[in-house]
Amino acid sequence: QVQLVESGGGLVQPGGSLRLSCAASVSGFSIYGMGWYRQAPGQQRELVASITGDSGGNTNYVDSVKGRFTISRDNSKNTVYLQMNSVKPEDSAVYYCNRPIPSRGLWNWGQGTQVTVSS
Repeated sequence: QVQLVESGGGLVQPGGSLRLSCAASVSGFSIYGMGWYRQAPGQQRELVASITGDSGGNTNYVDSVKGRFTISRDNSKNTVYLQMNSVKPEDSAVYYCNRPIPSRGLWNWGQGTQVTVSS
């Protein structure tokens, strides 16, 4: 059973930066596309960034974070990252990682990491 462990969240001021990490306990991590999702109170979970597996490394972002967030991965560490720059209050949410295409199957969700953007 795959375990996903997110970390790196916290309280940050508007305009600041955070780097989130997600470690996945899965064999063959490099072949899997990965995504970062977020869920704000009362809202549905949304995919905000994704990166393909294997040697592709192609990335995709939701419009609201383009130019501010960067997803990357270190296959040697079974870890995917989300660099968040120029954060805004509307970025406040619990952030989760998982596979980016739900129709292809999702792993069990981790506990997520809370990001709060506030002055």
